[in-house]
Amino acid sequence: MPAVFRAPIRPDVVNFVHTNMRKNNRQPYAVSELAGHQTSAESWGTGRAVARIPRVRGGGTHRSGQGAFGNMCRGGRMFAPTKTWRRWHRRINTPQKRYAICSALAASAIPALVMSKGHRIEEIPEVPLVVEDKVEGYKKTKEAVLLLKKLKAWNDVKKVYASQRMRAGKGKMRNRRRIQRRGPCIVYNQDAGLTKAFRNIPGITLQNVNKLNLLRLAPGGHVGRFCIWTESAFRKLDELYGTWRKPSSLKVDYKLPMHKMTNTDLSRILKSEEIQKALRAPNKKINRRVLKKNPLKNLKIMLKLNPYAKTARRHAILKHDPTVSTLFIGFSQVASEIINQLMVTWFLSCFHRSRLRC
Repeated sequence: MPAVFRAPIRPDVVNFVHTNMRKNNRQPYAVSELAGHQTSAESWGTGRAVARIPRVRGGGTHRSGQGAFGNMCRGGRMFAPTKTWRRWHRRINTPQKRYAICSALAASAIPALVMSKGHRIEEIPEVPLVVEDKVEGYKKTKEAVLLLKKLKAWNDVKKVYASQRMRAGKGKMRNRRRIQRRGPCIVYNQDAGLTKAFRNIPGITLQNVNKLNLLRLAPGGHVGRFCIWTESAFRKLDELYGTWRKPSSLKVDYKLPMHKMTNTDLSRILKSEEIQKALRAPNKKINRRVLKKNPLKNLKIMLKLNPYAKTARRHAILKHDPTVSTLFIGFSQVASEIINQLMVTWFLSCFHRSRLRC
C-alpha cells in the first residue's frame, strides 16, 4: 500500500484548506454606485420640527418631502454599500494544500471514516478499492454500471438516486434546482474513454491522479470519501507524494508528513517495561500542609499554647463587667463591716479578761 495512506489525518488542516479553496470560486457582487442617490434632495435644516435627513424637492406628489439618501429611508442607499474590489480570494500555501490532500487520502483508506461519511461500503471486498487498468478503456455506461455492481459498490449509487430532491431556497431560481448525495470517486491515471462511461451515473466524481482536488476528496471539508482506484493510479501515489524513506520524485523537495507519535496508545506506553524501569517508585505518602490558625482569634489554639489564658480571660471579664463589679463592691463593704464588728467584740473580750485578772 502507498505510504500516503498512512499519513497523519488532520481534519483541522483539511477544513481550513477546503474553506479557503472554496472562496476562490466566488464571483464579485456589489450594488450600483448610484443606487439611493438618483434623486434631488436637500435637508430642511433645523427649526422645522422634522428630522435633518435630506428630503426630496418639489411638490404635487407623495414623494416630495420624503426622506432620501440615508440607509434608514425608504428608497435610500444601504449602509456601507458593497464593492467589487472586496478581497474575494485566498492564497493557500502549497505544502499546506498537499498536507490536506494527504490527510484526505489517508482517511479514504479507513472503512470506519468512509462509512461515517454515509457511503454504503458494507459489501465491497476491500478498502481502498483497486481495479484493473482496463477499466480506463471503458466507453459505455452499461460497462461502468456492470463494474460497480460486480464490486458491490452499486449500493452507494442507489443511495444517490434515493437522495435526489428539490433544493430549499432561492437556488431553485438560479439553475440549481435539484440536489443529491455524493457517490464514489473514480481516480484514474489515463483517460481512454473512462470519463464518458461514468459521467452519466449520478453522484460519480472522476479525478486524474495527477490533479487531485481536495474539494472532491473531502466534500464539505469532511474526510472519508469513498474512492475507487485504477491500478496504475494507485501505483503512482508513491511517485507523487513519496514515502518516509525517500522524497517525491514528481514534486520538488516534497516529503510526506510524519506522525508526531508512531504509537498513540499512551496507557500501553506508560505501562511498558522499558518506561517502568526508568521511573521511580510511586510516592504514596501524602504530606498535607498544616493550616496555621491565629491564636489571638482562635481560643482553642490559644489554650494549647497558654493554658493560663482561660483564667486570665475570666478575670478580665469579671473586672470589666459592670454588674459583677457592683456586686463585688457591695460584697466587700458587707465583709468589711462584719470584720469590724468581729474586731470590736474581740477587743472588748480581751479588755474584760485583763480586768478580771487584776
